[in-house]
Amino acid sequence: MESQVQQSDFVDATSPNSMTTVQSSQPGNLSTLPSANKSSERVSEIGRKISNFLERLPEYVVNFFNEYKLPVISFALLVVGVTGLRILLAIVDAINDIPLVSPFFELVGIGYVTWSVFRYFLKASTRQELAAEMRSIKEQIAGENVSEPMS
Repeated sequence: MESQVQQSDFVDATSPNSMTTVQSSQPGNLSTLPSANKSSERVSEIGRKISNFLERLPEYVVNFFNEYKLPVISFALLVVGVTGLRILLAIVDAINDIPLVSPFFELVGIGYVTWSVFRYFLKASTRQELAAEMRSIKEQIAGENVSEPMS
């Protein structure tokens, strides 16, 4: 009962409307399709731009580093410091998970603080000795003569 004609799913290669014409095809010469030639020129141009950029990349990096030397070094030190701190905290956390090690370290810390208080903070002469030692360390680090007293 169906009287409708179904269209076929294939293209008839023999019909003149379905073929792509090749320009400038002469006997003995190979021809290319115009769209392929344009796309290969575009790809070649993009490739040249990428090649030029990669060729000049070390120069760009050196110029950037020379212009922004202090911020780059500060950022690098910040990243290294944060990474080191995270590694240190991971190690301390791993050590704290070992039974009886954490209480032992707490006892060692309490003992050292108690010794420091008795050694340096109870008498005025030992406090002055500690202040002089801190000043000498500060001079060694800063490289200049620091004459202000520590209070």
